[in-house]
Amino acid sequence: MYPSTDEKVYIDAAERLMVEIMGRYDPSHDAYHVQRVRKTALAIAKALPVIPDLLTVELAALLHDVLDKKYVQATDPYVFFLPLFQSAARESDIDIIKDGRARQIALIVENVSWSTEKKLRVTGKWNAWHNECVELHCVQDADRLDAIGAFGILRCAAFSASQNNPLHTPEDDSAVNLSAAKHFSDKLIHIHEQLKTLPGKQLAFKRHQLLIHFMQSLEEEYMAACP
Repeated sequence: MYPSTDEKVYIDAAERLMVEIMGRYDPSHDAYHVQRVRKTALAIAKALPVIPDLLTVELAALLHDVLDKKYVQATDPYVFFLPLFQSAARESDIDIIKDGRARQIALIVENVSWSTEKKLRVTGKWNAWHNECVELHCVQDADRLDAIGAFGILRCAAFSASQNNPLHTPEDDSAVNLSAAKHFSDKLIHIHEQLKTLPGKQLAFKRHQLLIHFMQSLEEEYMAACP
């Protein structure tokens, strides 16, 4: 039965670190976001025909935004998380450093983001590991699902506000590319096309439709106010 007592040592330690560090970030990337991603990633993993390593999925989900480049300088995830893994290993009969899962978790954290994947694909550095690592796909899909639908709308507005960017502007406004509304059309409506797991795609359908309806309502309200 997952998680075992030994696995829970790592999970609890990762959760404590995540809550401590992400308390410094704005509401678009807070501990509640991570908890949603954690639950969704595990749900996706358990719905797959062959269940991947759940501890890897859960730890990567818990830690995926701790080193988000929007908030901290680029840092090697393996080096950063190594003290956490070493401390947990001393209290557990499982040693994820020795069995290789610690490095796998760090790789997932390093590669989970949409912008990182886009950059790697453009530069030809997206490789077989990226295509084959099911644990990566579970966390990626869960993170991207939280960027669309109702929570996605709230998070996009929250991040825009934290950066003092406009929520919506006319098309000819100089700040149009910074607006939350522009982010919907540039990125968020394309997320459902890039999901990698069947459970993730199934979860995305309703959220994508909500996003589309919201964008339509936004435009209708704007045109009514500013014909």
